[in-house]
Amino acid sequence: MSTFILDDKRYHIYYQLFAGVPGRPWLIFLHEGLGCTALWRDFPERLCQRTGCPGLVYDRLGHGKSSPLYSRRTLHYLHDYALHELPKLIEALLPGTPFILIGHSDGGSISLIFGAEQSPYLQGIITEAAHVFVEQISIEGIRKADEAFAHGRMAGLQRYHGKKTGELYNAWSATWQSPWFASWNIEYLLPAIAVPLLVLQGRDDQYGTEAQVQAIVAGAAGKATPIIVEECKHAPHQELPNLVLDLMSCYINRIAGPF
Repeated sequence: MSTFILDDKRYHIYYQLFAGVPGRPWLIFLHEGLGCTALWRDFPERLCQRTGCPGLVYDRLGHGKSSPLYSRRTLHYLHDYALHELPKLIEALLPGTPFILIGHSDGGSISLIFGAEQSPYLQGIITEAAHVFVEQISIEGIRKADEAFAHGRMAGLQRYHGKKTGELYNAWSATWQSPWFASWNIEYLLPAIAVPLLVLQGRDDQYGTEAQVQAIVAGAAGKATPIIVEECKHAPHQELPNLVLDLMSCYINRIAGPF
């Protein structure tokens, strides 16, 4: 199992690499709030094959095969992942290497926060169902998920997160529904994102509206291409993988050139 030691020997981050053509930018995949490497299924490998790019997929702290959460989440938990964990992982595994971020939901928000730091090696960002502020539909969607979790309809998560499942779920649910998180908003950092963006969201996303896409496109300094995927909810790459592979590979090849 490939792991990266975070901060000290107590915490490890699980990751997986996919081969690509030399000289192509790396694709770094960032999963959703209850996700992990395994829940991407074969999508990262297929996208790497389609674009010739090597790929890095990893489990954030508290997820999948990585170490459990070691502290209570705060208003800045997504900033912590974006500005502490992700840069350390890149520095250790891909130093001085061009890359493109591909983030789903929480992973999309993390990608945007990281993008505002203007890394000289960041060539582009793809977001799926990213949030830049809290909406009522997000809270309602989480309340429905709470009901499903309480009645055992999300028991499959334990296969991916093991003993960490309850802690991880409660951290995600409680944070987003806390009164102090209602003011969370990262629109202020969008003008600092200079790289091109592809901004995807399902028309029927149960956790966010098109206002999220509109805010990202209007706020980002880099050229941002919005795409609303019809007949699709919160996870376009799972629900319509072939379509999303086409959309992402075209975007990546525009940035990196043909191979």
